[in-house]
Amino acid sequence: MNLTITDVRLTPILVADPPLLNTQGVHQPYTPRLIVEVETADGITGVGETYGDTKYLELARPFASRLIGRQVGDLNGLFTVADQVAVDSSRVSGQVDVGGLRGVQTADKLRLSVVSGFEVACLDALGKALGLPVHALLGGKVRDAVEYSAYLFYKWGSHPEGVTAEKDDWGTAVDPAGIVAQARLFTERYGFTSFKLKGGVFPPDEEIAAVRALAEAFPGHPLRLDPNGAWSVATSLKVAQELGDVLEYLEDPALGTAAMAEVSAGTDVPLATNMCVTTFAEIKEAFGRDAVQVVLSDHHYWGGLRNTQQLAAICRTFGVGVSMHSNTHLGISLAAMTHVAATVPDLHHACDSHYPWQSEDVLTERLTFSGGKVTVPDAPGLGVELDREKLRFLHQRWLDDDGSLRERDDAAAMRVAEPGWVTPGVPRW
Repeated sequence: MNLTITDVRLTPILVADPPLLNTQGVHQPYTPRLIVEVETADGITGVGETYGDTKYLELARPFASRLIGRQVGDLNGLFTVADQVAVDSSRVSGQVDVGGLRGVQTADKLRLSVVSGFEVACLDALGKALGLPVHALLGGKVRDAVEYSAYLFYKWGSHPEGVTAEKDDWGTAVDPAGIVAQARLFTERYGFTSFKLKGGVFPPDEEIAAVRALAEAFPGHPLRLDPNGAWSVATSLKVAQELGDVLEYLEDPALGTAAMAEVSAGTDVPLATNMCVTTFAEIKEAFGRDAVQVVLSDHHYWGGLRNTQQLAAICRTFGVGVSMHSNTHLGISLAAMTHVAATVPDLHHACDSHYPWQSEDVLTERLTFSGGKVTVPDAPGLGVELDREKLRFLHQRWLDDDGSLRERDDAAAMRVAEPGWVTPGVPRW
């Protein structure tokens, strides 16, 4: 068995995205993703997926060239290779991550997001070579299915007139009735039993009303609200008081560890985050100040599946809950999320996933939700197969683009509909 890496292929693509609203604007009609393929001397190919914006591509290309000749099982070595690749500081310095809404960007965060796609591809190839599923390479699954939550969004019925976009059948959701109707569709189609609403879009009282409407329509079901740090401490505490009897947790109501710590001190509602704890260096302050009670991991942020396991172990040590964050992703990432989530012992909250929103994929067969859960694949590797025709189609869309969609920019997309739109300052309310 020869596990030497002989080829690495990077394919940037554009995938259809509905007009989902958040505090910074609206999703563009197409979102960039990067598909990573790692091939061994024996002809075994593993696949991974991560962000596809230019700053990730610029780092992924020299990274990929340095992997040729290395062993596919040398996962620790991926981080050494990443450290050898220079990052253009102008791409990240002082900027806020728009696509993931995870706070200020840094060179290290950028490297970790690139490493994650390669680590998953290497694990997929290694699992195929050994005849083992990825979860076995991670120590073995502790559950046969992973629960996911319906990810609700305020949403326009379509992208602005004149914008090239794919149509969807989700309809409009800009008020409590629309959010409840959307939740019912999620339940009918996928069987979800918990619900998360992306907030920070409308004044807090309107979003409180939407969560109240969900609580009435789905009594006893776990509910979450995530305004992506759009509120002040005072507003966060008001919302927590208003919804404390129905919320499973409140996610990133205020921006940053200091503000979250103030909110935490003033409420018994658990606070979750994917914004102020996204690297190991940020854990000490957040946990020491009791700023968060649930960390929403994301293997793209943390540098892969094994780092996600390390994060879960640290959370367990400090009595902090753990679940899983999601950004726009395809089936490769959902499979990776499911494999690692299956190995985390104390996963007491359903994971997030954008996957139901994505009408396109690069797999021969879409992953499915049953009763709100995804069955953990037991086939070798990730248990998914790349559809090369679909990959070529989505890559051609990327090639045909004039460059305006190759960067995730929700504010730019909003300006198409509202030319005077300026990304709101924080706190917005």
